[in-house]
Amino acid sequence: MKQILIIEDDINIAELEKEYLQLNGYKVEIVQDGSQGLKRALMGIFDLIIVDLMLPGKDGYSIVQEIRKKYEIPVIIVSARSDDIDKIKGLGFGADDYLTKPFSPAELVARIKSHIIRYERLSGNKTQVSVIIHKALEIMTDSHKVFVNGKEVILTTKEYELLVFLASNPNIVFTKDQLFDNIWGEEYYGDTATVAVHIQKLRKKIEKDPGNPDYIETLWGTGYRFNS
Repeated sequence: MKQILIIEDDINIAELEKEYLQLNGYKVEIVQDGSQGLKRALMGIFDLIIVDLMLPGKDGYSIVQEIRKKYEIPVIIVSARSDDIDKIKGLGFGADDYLTKPFSPAELVARIKSHIIRYERLSGNKTQVSVIIHKALEIMTDSHKVFVNGKEVILTTKEYELLVFLASNPNIVFTKDQLFDNIWGEEYYGDTATVAVHIQKLRKKIEKDPGNPDYIETLWGTGYRFNS
């Protein structure tokens, strides 16, 4: 299932986009803050990113620029700004498309499908190399491989996604609810207890001493933090 990230502070518009995309078989995540949206975008787990221009934290132009430093995935700007200069600027910074609000959700879906197909066709066998390194831990986001002291460790899909999320947001404390929402999503049938279980399994695989972890720290009564 293709994954789409929506960086949009207007929740009504974001939910409308999400509804139409889910109906068309996409997995969708919404982030309303520009800075947090960029962090998610740089995790390398999305097939396409939709971004507004006027956002709290970091504006859409900056987000597009930062994404382009690491990835070539399709990026679509959806904005209320309709002046040609805004479109030229957005496309010049690396966006693949520019859609003006108000827009037709059906048109947005059509453009997304087109850009994903075009990207997959043009990328062919190319791979995007991206490595997250913390001390002895190396995460290869292009191949979904994880190494500790040069030795590969095998993780499940959710273990990997949880590790990438935490390692991409070092020194930030996340509650179990926040981790559950980011990794499993609101459509997942289950509860936050699975977060603690996956953290425990991760520690056994990546920590030298799981009982005294170097990477994933527990803040009792609060949540978890990845120490960089």
